[in-house]
Amino acid sequence: MDFNMKKLASDAGIFFTRAVQFTEEKFGQAEKTELDAHFENLLARADSTKNWTEKILRQTEVLLQPNPSARVEEFLYEKLDRKVPSRVTNGELLAQYMAEAASDLGPTTPYGKTLTKVAEAEKRLGAAERDFIHTASINFLTPLRNFLEGDWKTISKERRLLQNRRLDLDVCKARLKKAKAAEAKATVSVPLWNDEVDKSEQELRVAQTEFDRQAEVTRLLLEGISSTHVNHLRCLHEFVESQTTYYAQCYRHMLDLQKQLGSSQGAIFPGTFVGTTEPASPPLSSTSPTTTTAVTMPVEPSVTGLAPPGDTALCLEEVAPPASGTRKARVLYDYEAADSSELALLADELITVYSLPGMDPDWLIGERGNKKGRVPVTYLELLS
Repeated sequence: MDFNMKKLASDAGIFFTRAVQFTEEKFGQAEKTELDAHFENLLARADSTKNWTEKILRQTEVLLQPNPSARVEEFLYEKLDRKVPSRVTNGELLAQYMAEAASDLGPTTPYGKTLTKVAEAEKRLGAAERDFIHTASINFLTPLRNFLEGDWKTISKERRLLQNRRLDLDVCKARLKKAKAAEAKATVSVPLWNDEVDKSEQELRVAQTEFDRQAEVTRLLLEGISSTHVNHLRCLHEFVESQTTYYAQCYRHMLDLQKQLGSSQGAIFPGTFVGTTEPASPPLSSTSPTTTTAVTMPVEPSVTGLAPPGDTALCLEEVAPPASGTRKARVLYDYEAADSSELALLADELITVYSLPGMDPDWLIGERGNKKGRVPVTYLELLS
């Protein structure tokens, strides 16, 4: 117990002298040992790396899980070292609701069939999102967390030790300076002051050695930030790859869904473009002059031809627009005609379109001046 009390008193004394030295440095009343410029640059780069890593980590967590309550729940499970329960994604939940709605409203009706198709696509999107979140968490978030909770804590600990060693060094320098000043003021040689100077010089040498050793340890850790950057660069590439794969899967699923819905559009709305001038759906807003009634993703129709080969040109020449049912359309993308039965298109131009009885719903007849030909619906924005 006596030993512990002595150690406690010694530690308290060291803490007090460091606090006094630190306070006097802040007020400019004591000298401070400055680190070299290279060391200061290493410290600044380490602090910058830590700050930006924290920001990137937090924002990536928001990207992968926008719900703050869910993020807090996952954080608590992680701290308690328990497995995070599986959570249904928004896409999967939407797919479930659509499937139930289709079953309740009639799976054989056009609306029910479409709900079923969209539900299957949303389910695939939800599964792709789940895989992306899992991959990004392992390949990107985990390395960032490991740096902040492992390497950075070690660096911070060694920096605090270096700060203490520097304060001890400056205290010894101040003590030696005072002892030499007192010895110089003495009119005669006093053994007491000589001993004090020798003791202060010995303490200064010890403090300088400990400071140099700690500075070297801290310098090596700070230089390791370059390796951290290399590791984070690799993780960033993996994150981009997983995100690219996710968006490619989403695009492929939506493309398949668009084809399924496009192929059934004619069966669901057989009179959309023939014999009527009313838009297929009401305008989105009262101030909007046009309404988009076609999906804007350029998908090539799979069925071609209005008539058997050899009769196409003759049929097109004889085709006349219906008395009613023609519409204006804006071209979304350039389209190169595959043969003489098709009409080449330029993006942003306006053409007149109409459909004919028995015509493939993925195609319309387009007219521009005295030119006429088949055009794919997915390359058009139908105006009303």
